[in-house]
Order: sequence, then structure tokens, then C-alpha cells
Amino acid sequence: MGRKRKGRDISGWLVVDKPAGMTSTAVVNKVRWALDAKKAGHAGTLDPEATGVLAVALGEATKTVPYITDALKAYTFTMRLGQATNTDDAEGEVIAESDLRPTDDEIKQALLPFVGEIMQVPPKFSAVKIDGQRAYKLARDGEDVELAARPLWIEELVLVDRPDPDHVVLEMTCGKGGYVRSIARDLGAALACHGHVKELRRIWSGPFEAEDGLSIEQIDEMAKTPALDEHLRPLEEGLADLPELKCTPEGATRLRNGNPGMVLAGDVEYGDEAWASFDGKAVAVGVYKSGELHPSRVFAG
Repeated sequence: MGRKRKGRDISGWLVVDKPAGMTSTAVVNKVRWALDAKKAGHAGTLDPEATGVLAVALGEATKTVPYITDALKAYTFTMRLGQATNTDDAEGEVIAESDLRPTDDEIKQALLPFVGEIMQVPPKFSAVKIDGQRAYKLARDGEDVELAARPLWIEELVLVDRPDPDHVVLEMTCGKGGYVRSIARDLGAALACHGHVKELRRIWSGPFEAEDGLSIEQIDEMAKTPALDEHLRPLEEGLADLPELKCTPEGATRLRNGNPGMVLAGDVEYGDEAWASFDGKAVAVGVYKSGELHPSRVFAG
């Protein structure tokens, strides 16, 4: 028999404003410790040197992580012009340089092809797996890493500041799986001047915003106290992009047992994914068919 995991059965989201120099996993471990929680996970990794919103799911909220991972996210980042690095950010070594510095108008024109559905090659120093191994490990070992291009939806990519000739500040809203470092690399190539990410901040992710996030210092101050619990947000916030259907008492019972349950009519069509609620609490996520929700994820009552 396996050991029972220690900790409290608490569920919800804690929004953290991640500092630079800390991994996403370290943030999750800090939150789990501070709340004495049995189970925790995060929705969307940030590079160690990146800052901004990292939404940590606890308990039953971990079942809603895929919906935040799939949601739109927004980043603001500073791009260093004139230098390419092997990691596509400031942590790597410079592998190419250029004295060319494009104008603001040239940059704005170059951004246009990056909006919409694009194909993006992840950075060689990334967590993408190649034959079961992480790309960054192969790259560190000196292997020539070849990564396949993958589709990415970019909602918006705009120039917001030009503090000096060597730097531009951009803001991007994109879907799942976007690598800001790849954008800087490819934009530098399009401008024929090279480029890499110098600073990166995720300003919002789905319904969660960095300005609402707690700092690590605040989490340390409130650790193991009821004050930190007060910052927990309901797991239902992780379902904000899905339509909600209210279910009958009998439907709620059936859904909690993993069976299709009756739901009240809502703004959904046959085959749509939705979530069912009873008394304002999430009961299950599933597919709507002929007045019933067929559950794929069930939440503990």
C-alpha cells in the first residue's frame, strides 16, 4: 500500500507574481508548503528569469489546469537588438552580432506576419522532448538539436516602447505553447539584425493577472496562517472559458458518481464542452448531449 500524502485537502487557485531567478516548480513547492496542501500544480511554466503571473492550482483545482493552460496569455518583453544568443535570451552566449538597427516603422511592419496562425520552432534550450529527452539537456551536452515547427495562435503583437536604439519593448497576446524567446529570435532574423529576449513578464493568463498576484515575500509572511487561505480563489475561476450549466439535485448526484446527469438548458449545443454546477459549486466538466452532461472530470463534493 502506498504512503498517504500529508497535508490539507484544500482546493482553489493562488495567484503568484513570480520573481526572477526562481523556477516555476520552486514556486509551486513554496505554495504547497505555505498552505500545507496535499496537492498542487501550476498552469503554464515560466522560465526561471521570467517574472509575472503563475497561477498555482491546489487540490481539486488541479483538474482545471488544462483550461488555463489552453487560455490566452499576455506577455510584455524587452528585446535586445543586434545580438543572437544560443538560448535566445540574455542567459546564453552571444553567437552572432550586427550593427544594423531598424527603425520603429520597420519593426512595426516586421511584426505583421507574426500575428494570426503562425508556425513556430521552439528554442533549442526548451523543455520540448526529443526521443524522450528534454531539448535543453541535449543542447547543453553539445548535441545539434533539431526541433519541429508547431502551430501557434498570436492574437496581438505590438511595439509599446523604444527606450534606446538597442532595445524595443513588445507586448504579445497568444495561445497555448508560445515561446517568447522564439518570437525575439525570429523577429531579429526578419529584421536582419538578430535579437534575443532581455526581460520577460507574463502580465495575465486566462482570468488571472500579475497585479493581483502575491509576492514570494508575502507568501512567506502569511505562511501557515489563515491569512493566506483568504487569498485562495475558487476552482471555478479555472473554468471561466467554458460555458456553465446548472444541474438538478439528481443530476449532481449522478455526475459525482461519474454518470451522465441532467442539466438545465443553457447556451450550448450538442457536443459542446461545458461544466455543471450545483449551488454555485463545480460538479463536473464534460460534453453536453441531449439535456445531459457526460462527465470527463468530476470534482469532489
